[in-house]
Amino acid sequence: MTNTEPLLEVRDLKMHFPIKETAGLARHRKVVQAVDGVSFDLEPGGSLGLVGESGCGKSTTGRMITRLLTPTSGSINFKGTDIAQLKEKQLRPFRRELQIVFQDPYSSLNPRQTVSNILSTPLRVHNLVKKGKELERVQELLERVGLNPEHHNRYPSEFSGGQRQRIGIARALAVEPQVIIADEPVSALDVSIQAQVMNLMDDLRKDLGIAFVFIAHDLGVVRHFCDRVAVMYLGKIVEIGSKDEIYGAPQHPYTQALLSAAPDLGVIRGTPPKERIRLVGDVPSPIDPPSGCRFRTRCWKAQDICAAQEPLLARPSKAGESHLAACHFAEPRENLIAATA
Repeated sequence: MTNTEPLLEVRDLKMHFPIKETAGLARHRKVVQAVDGVSFDLEPGGSLGLVGESGCGKSTTGRMITRLLTPTSGSINFKGTDIAQLKEKQLRPFRRELQIVFQDPYSSLNPRQTVSNILSTPLRVHNLVKKGKELERVQELLERVGLNPEHHNRYPSEFSGGQRQRIGIARALAVEPQVIIADEPVSALDVSIQAQVMNLMDDLRKDLGIAFVFIAHDLGVVRHFCDRVAVMYLGKIVEIGSKDEIYGAPQHPYTQALLSAAPDLGVIRGTPPKERIRLVGDVPSPIDPPSGCRFRTRCWKAQDICAAQEPLLARPSKAGESHLAACHFAEPRENLIAATA
């Protein structure tokens, strides 16, 4: 582990969405536990991947970090300030430093505005350029993300999906952020285009020192881009560690199941992959999650203690110092998959 002071510290972050159910004449108030106690650190220039099945709370976590959503509870400590419950006026200085790139490049850009207007708006809002210099900065941003600067007067509909996502990245870069939340940024793109956009973001991270929280369900993409990986299941992080630790010796049964279902990542020195782990049953409802360990209803290792006591994130025996897993019976499935090509 490095001694660098974290840029972002997330602690026990929760997002519960209230719902109403009517039973007879009485109304019963329940909540969807979309995110329920997530904690992690992000260092300057670092990259953390959030992975898991759809609906596990990854995108909700990203939206809370950027304060597009106000958390139910928990803290988001950015550069020494807890921004979790700040009012809009108090948040404004932090808005430019915490940016997001959305999943869908088609709906995230205003179709009625030119690219020049889209990119110059945040510049004006945050007073980042002198009057009359907006176009020059817009063209610089377009060139930085690999687009023709002369196309600034075009509308989003005149660009391909990959080009639109580059515009979305340029919009995030316009305010010179320190952290970018990349929410499934390549999942809507063709495979051939995915690699180009990933390489662009990797270059930005290295050249500009921007830290990334990279949200994805594609384990191969996360492996390529991220230094550290956090695995989420039903609103909680069940395992977190370095890329080598998570891909090389996964400790939690859920992580092992995810990796066993992705044989295209390649195995160590061409050895045949282990038998695929097939999970039984459906993902439980976040309205009424299982007691104890939330994964126990689908876990082949589950015992009585798993229902009675919730496992906390802790370092399993023989695991690295930064490797944590929330399982009463954590153990590595050695060499399940290679961490490096």
